[in-house]
Amino acid sequence: MGGSSCGPGAHLVHLWPPHFAFSRHHPWDLGTHSGPALLVSLASEVQDLHVAQRKEMAAGFSKGPSLGLLPDVPSLMETLSYSYCYVGIMTGPFFRYRTYLDWLEQPFPGAVPSLRPMLRRAWPAPLFGLLFLLSSHLFPLEAVREDAFYARPLPARLFYMIPVFFAFRMRFYVAWIAAECGCIAAGFGAYPVAAKARAGGGPTLQCPPPSSPEKAASLEYDYETIRNIDCYNTDFCVRVRDGMRYWNMTVQWWLAQYIYKNAPARSYVFRSAWTMLLSAYWHGLHPGYYLSFLTIPLCLAAEGRLESALRGRLSPRGRELWDWAHWFLKMRAYDYMCMGFVLLSLGDTLRYWASVYFCIHVLALLALGLGLALGGGSPSRRKTSSPAASLPPGKLREE
Repeated sequence: MGGSSCGPGAHLVHLWPPHFAFSRHHPWDLGTHSGPALLVSLASEVQDLHVAQRKEMAAGFSKGPSLGLLPDVPSLMETLSYSYCYVGIMTGPFFRYRTYLDWLEQPFPGAVPSLRPMLRRAWPAPLFGLLFLLSSHLFPLEAVREDAFYARPLPARLFYMIPVFFAFRMRFYVAWIAAECGCIAAGFGAYPVAAKARAGGGPTLQCPPPSSPEKAASLEYDYETIRNIDCYNTDFCVRVRDGMRYWNMTVQWWLAQYIYKNAPARSYVFRSAWTMLLSAYWHGLHPGYYLSFLTIPLCLAAEGRLESALRGRLSPRGRELWDWAHWFLKMRAYDYMCMGFVLLSLGDTLRYWASVYFCIHVLALLALGLGLALGGGSPSRRKTSSPAASLPPGKLREE
């Protein structure tokens, strides 16, 4: 094993049809297209290997295995096996070739726990599934496309986007938890806790592989590498910016690594806009995707400027109230943007947004203007104290 090979695996390469999305008309449609993401990542990993090899040749000596570096360039058959691997085939999560290789090359796969971690991860899924069925039945999306909906009073139209986004979240929570459980059942993506693995990227610290089954069994493992959703922090983190980090986490890592870092701009907001534009294209050509994704940079700019300008001036009690208000507005912003994501068409999305007077766009522009007027700094360079990751005092986890 080379590099960070300290995780579990299997000894067989399993093939299946390539990664694809559910039909857009299916109630569990996730719009996941993982195959190209895998190959983009693999190309980057191969490039990193070539760069490291050139540096070794120039230095005249080898530094030994580097964290996350491939041992050699995969063959065509190995590339196809990675691309067609059954793990994560329906809904992700995204995983690097290095993660896949560590899984295959684990010398003691039987020592890695899978049943208990899978059960701990799976237990909220039935509840989320029931909540999805209930909310989607009581508040069907199709109602928003009917003329009668727009005869309802403004408060009713504003409220309706809340249960629509709630059903949207519950649907994805179930699907992504199930996808993670599939990985955990196969022992895929497990690394020792000491490796401090990150979702999508894998270990951040070098971790030598165990030398015996006993040593392998004595290690504590986690599955953070294939963790795709943090349900609690998705709902209760304070900022729009943080909400993105806890949603579709492995793909967020991919977007940050390969799109955001290579964006043709230095500004955090413009880099985010570039990333959201390509993410919208990745999902498809429906105008609703672009309208929703490209609203995010405006919200990021507004919350960053206003928070920088005002939050630091408040008392501790004032900051606590600020965080509650910020969380409330963050959730309403995501409710609003979700309508474009699920309505899809330009006409349906703009019709709904117009019926609520483009309230989030207007509010974001006002917040941005106020933040600029008060001298708020750019969100990309702020080093001020950040709000709490979530509102309640303890960090409750669904596991």
